[in-house]
Amino acid sequence: MSAKPSATAPAKEPAKSKLVLIGAIVVVLAVLAVAAFLFLNARNQEGDDAPTSSAEVLVPTFLPLDNMVVNLADPGGDRFVQIGITLELQDDKTAKVVKQYLPSIRNGVLLLVSQRSSEELMARAGKEKLAADIREEVSRPLGLGAAPAARAAADDAGADEAERPRRRENAVRRVLFSSFIIQ
Repeated sequence: MSAKPSATAPAKEPAKSKLVLIGAIVVVLAVLAVAAFLFLNARNQEGDDAPTSSAEVLVPTFLPLDNMVVNLADPGGDRFVQIGITLELQDDKTAKVVKQYLPSIRNGVLLLVSQRSSEELMARAGKEKLAADIREEVSRPLGLGAAPAARAAADDAGADEAERPRRRENAVRRVLFSSFIIQ
């Protein structure tokens, strides 16, 4: 037998080395792709958990007021309303300030309600208007919102939204009725 290697043996060796090189490249790319996916996924989850400064969610504070019984402005003066109000405020700090002005706020609310008639308050629109007026009345001692007279004058004059008196964000979010009995 001859010691001469065959002509086909050296040709298989470079093909094998190319195949191993291609396999190694595929494995490295797959590992890099998985690592990139895991890195980006972990980064996105951290971003979802951290509160964003522009869209920070504030939990409201609810401040119930004592029930009030008020005579209504009906002819004869024999109608009255018992009303329970809860204020939805921006935060606890606002609740402390509202509590300081509570006598003034209750007085303003009593005056507002006493100007209404039972017929007016029976309708949903009348209750919603009353709630909006109470919200302004509560905001007034806190220095929030435009003065109702200035806003009414701008509304009567047909002023555009840009021309109306600017007001800061109201810390009194909503006025909620916990009871509303008209007799």
